[in-house]
Amino acid sequence: MARWMAAEANRCMPIDGGFGMGVAIDPRGIDPRGADETVERSDDHASHLEQALLQARKLIESTVLLHSRRLTTPSPVVRTDGARLGDSLAQLIGGARYSVAVTLTGAGAFENAVIGALDRTPSRAVVRMLCNVPAAEGVAERLRPLTRVRPEVRVSQSELRGIVVVDGASALVQTHDQEPEGQVAVVNDIGAVRALELLFAGAWSRGRKLADHLGLAPRLRTEFARTVLEALRAGHTDETAARAINVSLRTYRRHVAEIMRELDASSRFQAGARAVELGLLAD
Repeated sequence: MARWMAAEANRCMPIDGGFGMGVAIDPRGIDPRGADETVERSDDHASHLEQALLQARKLIESTVLLHSRRLTTPSPVVRTDGARLGDSLAQLIGGARYSVAVTLTGAGAFENAVIGALDRTPSRAVVRMLCNVPAAEGVAERLRPLTRVRPEVRVSQSELRGIVVVDGASALVQTHDQEPEGQVAVVNDIGAVRALELLFAGAWSRGRKLADHLGLAPRLRTEFARTVLEALRAGHTDETAARAINVSLRTYRRHVAEIMRELDASSRFQAGARAVELGLLAD
């Protein structure tokens, strides 16, 4: 009886190797193939779980990165009032690395603030200034106090709006609000800034150097002279043009002769073409 009990004890071992409260398993009843399948299923489950955790981690990291970008990305357009215009210009122009493009349309608060801020331009940046005809008359005198920068100035016949574009990345645009001090918009959207830069470049390419503009006789810059030049460019006869302008034929022809002499033109058509070249007429 004792020998039988010992044999049975050797044949039936606890599942935990004999330590703890294991359950006795008969080795003859174990199917090796089933054990292998159990291990494989366990490995597959662990692998899938690891992949799921990695995907979840990547998703969390992506979400955190996107959120941080939203927090640090500036608003595309920020409006500010005229009282803070000087601070906005100083920050914008003072940070220029390559270029500053400016348009002036008169002699108001916006233009004064822009000219005052130009001396903050770093020496490495190039400054280009585009003026309309009214702003061009006194711009040389207004730029004289500048000590750190000498802008290249051109005059345009195109309709302009007061803008400042820095490095093709940021811009400040004068708005047409009814408030006494007006408002400006700081633009950070790269697409909008590039569009402003292209508009400036187009007007700049058609503009005239300030010295050339100021060198013209004053009579060529009057509204009456511009009307006569428009008639010459259009090819109107003297009779038709005089009647449209409401002057006598003799008076009209006298003005035409003076204009042709000032423009050094040998024909009426050449005078009209020359007026376009000099920026007296829009292209």
